[in-house]
Amino acid sequence: MYSKLGRIDSALQMEKDVYSGRLRLNAEQRETLLAANNYALSLFSAERSEEAKSVLRKMMPVARRTLGESDQLALSMRWCYAGALYGDPGATLAELREAVETLESVAPLWRRVFGDSHPETPRIHDALANARERFARAAAASESESPP
Repeated sequence: MYSKLGRIDSALQMEKDVYSGRLRLNAEQRETLLAANNYALSLFSAERSEEAKSVLRKMMPVARRTLGESDQLALSMRWCYAGALYGDPGATLAELREAVETLESVAPLWRRVFGDSHPETPRIHDALANARERFARAAAASESESPP
């Protein structure tokens, strides 16, 4: 609600408070992982990629361990993390490679678990294509800047 009213900082603070409160109660509950993902998505939307990556780096292993590799929330967190990596204008070549590798593992698993008819399936494959394109451009630029 606050973000729709242009009060991004207030919205982020509320998301952070919810996430922090849940984290104190139990880091391994689905609600905590959902709060982490929501907070990271809000940070990413506010162009605060470093903070989004930090939250997700901490919570993705918890999600994978407690929910399993093929759980929708665990996959969504990895997708969000990859988006924060390749969506960051200052992303390094290594970060772009990590984004591609992450999406290359998530996209086929998503398709296998949820099928082609799931509304998010085309979006995750578009994200993979975008990450690959961004990585290819950065790799080409890096090669052209390297001394012979």
